[in-house]
Amino acid sequence: MYRGRLTVVGAGPGDVDLITLKGIKALQSADVVLYDALVDTQLLEYAPNAEKIFVGKRKGCYTYQQVQINELIVQRAHTCGHVVRLKGGDPFVFGRGAEEMEYAARFGVEVAVVPGISSAVSVPAAQNIPVTKRGATESFWVITGTTKEHKLSKDVELAAKSNATVLILMGMSKLGQIVELFKKEGKSNLPVAIIQNGTTENEKIGIGTVANIEQRVEELKLSNPAIILIGEVVKHRQDILNIQKEFRNKELELVEKA
Repeated sequence: MYRGRLTVVGAGPGDVDLITLKGIKALQSADVVLYDALVDTQLLEYAPNAEKIFVGKRKGCYTYQQVQINELIVQRAHTCGHVVRLKGGDPFVFGRGAEEMEYAARFGVEVAVVPGISSAVSVPAAQNIPVTKRGATESFWVITGTTKEHKLSKDVELAAKSNATVLILMGMSKLGQIVELFKKEGKSNLPVAIIQNGTTENEKIGIGTVANIEQRVEELKLSNPAIILIGEVVKHRQDILNIQKEFRNKELELVEKA
């Protein structure tokens, strides 16, 4: 029996190229990989000789309950050696990576974490939406849309009162409640972006305002997994598109004159 070790690895937001080099090295040395639903299975090719176990959760459908995942980590660490727990985004941003490390450590398993690129920042960035921008916002909130009690986080109400960019993960089922909180603060015209399957080939985006975003979601058939982004920074995406269009038009004019 090994004492074993656990490495919790962030796989990034979806695009396989956005995992870190350190994350790849951890996979290459793994004896067992436990991976989540939002992880692209192409990443498992970096661990060709490891046992791969899917432990993902989607819409209340659980392959393994969390307590079973914890026990599986310890069991495989003790009997196999190096366990890599591969999670989407960053494992410390609503990823329960900290809980799994604590549990394993209590059984003598050595633990480490490899940070990942969080979807909260990178998914908007991939659509040319910054979470902060000078003159527009000085801070941002990252909030879970659904708490342990399956309710909307009370922090959303606090965030709605601020001038910060608000990023809500796992919040699509609570979108109606979210927009009502912003409407109460007189922010019906505040821009909103909803990005589904960010940084992947199946990515979809809907742009609107607090007042009409629910309608846009229905028109575009947007659903989880998606990020809700609320704030003036959403306008930056269109600003860039406008600048690029203007530049191309000027180029065409110069060509025509020549």
